[in-house]
Amino acid sequence: MSKQTLFKVIFMSQGQVFEIYARKVGHGAMFGFVEVEELVFGERSTVVVDPSEEKIKSEFDNVRRTYLPMHAIVRIDEVDKQGKSKISKMEGSNVSQFPMPIYTPGDNQS
Repeated sequence: MSKQTLFKVIFMSQGQVFEIYARKVGHGAMFGFVEVEELVFGERSTVVVDPSEEKIKSEFDNVRRTYLPMHAIVRIDEVDKQGKSKISKMEGSNVSQFPMPIYTPGDNQS
């Protein structure tokens, strides 16, 4: 029985913190972006429905692969067990991230 790799990806977008689980994470083909594919969500067979998990499921409905800007990534962990995917509001700080590219092209003018 082979164990499948599982990653927990935490990122920020529009004043919210997203926590998702995926089987594949890489640098991708687009410069400055992290490629996340094969998203994993909890089973729908449970009787109790969690509204926060349903919200994130509908957010990524029919998404095969997503590209996240590097500067939006908070953390990527390889985990043994899947937790609950969720969207939460950013709290606890009056400092917010300034949206800017991490990599800027060099000035080749001489």
